[in-house]
Amino acid sequence: MRSRRRGPKDAQLRRVALSGLLGTAVEFYDFLVYGTVAALVFDDLFFPGADPATGTIAAFGTFAAGYLARPLGGVVFGHFGDRLGRKSMMLTTMGLMGTGSFLIGLLPTYATIGVWAPVLLVLLRVVQGVAIGGEWGGATLMAAEHAGERPRGRWTSFTQLGAPVGTLVSTAVVTAVGALPDDRFLAWGWRVPFLLSLALFAVGLYVRLTVTESPLFSAVQKRRDASRLPLLDVLRRPRALLLGTGAGIAPFAAQSILATFLISYAVGHGYTRPQVLLGVTLASATALVVLPCSAVLSDRFGRRPVVAAGAVLSAVTAFPVFALVDSGSPGLLILACVIGHGIAQSTMYGPLGALLTEMFDTRVRYTGASLGYQAATLLGGGLSPLIAGGLVHAYDSTVPVALLLTLAAAVTALSVWRIAETSRGRLTDASSPAPHTPEGATQ
Repeated sequence: MRSRRRGPKDAQLRRVALSGLLGTAVEFYDFLVYGTVAALVFDDLFFPGADPATGTIAAFGTFAAGYLARPLGGVVFGHFGDRLGRKSMMLTTMGLMGTGSFLIGLLPTYATIGVWAPVLLVLLRVVQGVAIGGEWGGATLMAAEHAGERPRGRWTSFTQLGAPVGTLVSTAVVTAVGALPDDRFLAWGWRVPFLLSLALFAVGLYVRLTVTESPLFSAVQKRRDASRLPLLDVLRRPRALLLGTGAGIAPFAAQSILATFLISYAVGHGYTRPQVLLGVTLASATALVVLPCSAVLSDRFGRRPVVAAGAVLSAVTAFPVFALVDSGSPGLLILACVIGHGIAQSTMYGPLGALLTEMFDTRVRYTGASLGYQAATLLGGGLSPLIAGGLVHAYDSTVPVALLLTLAAAVTALSVWRIAETSRGRLTDASSPAPHTPEGATQ
């Protein structure tokens, strides 16, 4: 077998992949620090006076506000990403995310400014949501479009790895400050993870400044063939958008329930903060292995069977996972996190970036992929902790939460079954906004 010599294009592809990983890790760090801290102390700091269940639901309501803003970010940054370019949008979203997180770290609490504290918290959370709504699309598309006909699952998985890396770093930082005495953690310790985001933002920005624009988008610009209204072009033929959204429901439901809601639930049922955060940390470490493996497998066997296998695994393990959590054993809690989040969720999530980018044409890919991805995060991830908290409060049981996770897995499996296999096709820069259908695939 002849070895292919590595050239400038290979070096640029590796730089783009690193940029996607670091940038998305920073974005997820900022976004998930909020979810972790909200689960631990925001009910006391920003919603005092409410009973514990109501305060937790209110804290998760602000968490959901960020998710509600994500589709808006997908539309806005998708539009300009398809009109002006991918790289400039990647830089803008990172700047917004870093600024929003830093300001949350400086935010006065309810005890200082009263009702303005939760109002400003929600506002900054929306800024975070808008930023991350545009972030993923730019990073993933840059990797896929630079990769061209190379294994796109492999290269887009670097962007997907930003989620567990961001989760791992955020959980490690929160674990460190969480070791402080409760009075110090409530007084100032919770602010530290948000303030640290400024340093992480500087690193990610530096790397992103070194990458070049997508070659496929540059070809569209050269022909002056950019879509005037990418969102309208996507909505004219909504099948790809609807199926792409459905494919992402279960990965985000599992991520949100098992990495956000679970923290609050477990701490409220006798586990210590370090025990719960250790479970989330080990689940994220497991994801660092499972996620790229599932993406590589999708290059070989197809996106559909790998994502579907993850959905089936998530459904089969949903009830056992929560039975392990309810056991009261720290070891079994960790096992539950690793199975549900580290393995099942990561198997679905690994190929998702490649799947969504391959479903849309270059002229509308940023808008279509971003909107599908962010709509899935809203429906699957943003509302799940709020719904799960309400279900536990109403039924005093995790059985309805396990059922919610199972239903989400069923939606993903059904959606993936209806999508034509995309891994064997070419990324096109044709004028049609319809998703590319590989030769031999069935609709």
